[in-house]
Amino acid sequence: MRRVRKPRNAFAVRRLPSLDIVRGAVMVLMAIDHVRVYAGVPAGGPEPAVFFTRWITHFCAPVFVFLAGTSAFLYGRKIQSRAALAKFLVTRGLWLVLLELTVLRFGWTFNFDYANFTFAGVIWVIGWSMVILAGLVFLPTGVVGAIGVLVIFAHNALAPVLRQSTILYGGWELPLGGIKLMVLYTIIPWFAVMAAGYAFGAIVHRRRLVLAMGIVAVALFVILRASGVYGDPRPWESGALQFLNTAKYPASLLFLLMTLGPMFIALALLHNVRGGGWLDVLGRVPFFYYVLHIPLIHIVALLISLVRTPQHTGWLFANHPMLPPDVPPGYQWPLWLLYLVTVLVVVVLYFPCRWYARVKTERPRPWMKYL
Repeated sequence: MRRVRKPRNAFAVRRLPSLDIVRGAVMVLMAIDHVRVYAGVPAGGPEPAVFFTRWITHFCAPVFVFLAGTSAFLYGRKIQSRAALAKFLVTRGLWLVLLELTVLRFGWTFNFDYANFTFAGVIWVIGWSMVILAGLVFLPTGVVGAIGVLVIFAHNALAPVLRQSTILYGGWELPLGGIKLMVLYTIIPWFAVMAAGYAFGAIVHRRRLVLAMGIVAVALFVILRASGVYGDPRPWESGALQFLNTAKYPASLLFLLMTLGPMFIALALLHNVRGGGWLDVLGRVPFFYYVLHIPLIHIVALLISLVRTPQHTGWLFANHPMLPPDVPPGYQWPLWLLYLVTVLVVVVLYFPCRWYARVKTERPRPWMKYL
């Protein structure tokens, strides 16, 4: 009888439910923020309820990008080929960039005004970070992690130099062949977040170390923020809300410590969870969820506007989320409606996500790695 060879690294092919649960949680938070865009609710402010409605969603991009790097490491361990991993990262990365600039951009706006507004958001930066990571994977894992951590910690000090490049660090409007490309998520430091996440894949199973990393990151955030020594272009002066109001565009060191630290703690606490819950389902197919949730939120917002404020429905065909005109008087939703719609969107999306997660497991196809 022929013996079946065991994989050289059993850990490499074992799915970690903790990653999927945390990723699923940030999918829900992401829905809150994107419903907020169409609800006309401002991105923060002095009112605590509005401030935390925005603040809690700051965890989405760092966790999403970081765990994309971790998933790349685990996938590389599974296929046991750095060349194949690099090829996959390049092709999937470029595919994500293309989708961001075309399909997802239309989902945000429901218009074809690409010349005046093309949006480079989180999917854009994940795509380019994957392309960069494709070159880094040929280095030792520790070196990839060191590069990521070094850039995360040093980029604020180099900001005056880095701002010379709009795509890399400066952000906002970039003329590109007559098209106004609005770069919200810059390559630096986000590629470094993914690189650090890639190296994290080698230690993700070490619960105590991950917990210690989370505690140290949170403590370092508190110390640096309170002292004002380094790490954010907007020093803290007074007030709890301002203490948490760190810079996201581009993401500062303190912004990343504030968001990734609790992520490490959550991963450690969920280390022995077996999964199977609804967050686990959403976390197994995050990009599938992402592609569906933007047009769904947009459609629901249109329906609500037709009932509440039909005279302002045209506002929802503006160039959201970065260049909308001023919110029309009387349009803004109350927070209870914002959260009710978020729950509705997540519940509706759970069913196609559950179906797709099952299909990916039971009848996988090569193209499914790209969605």
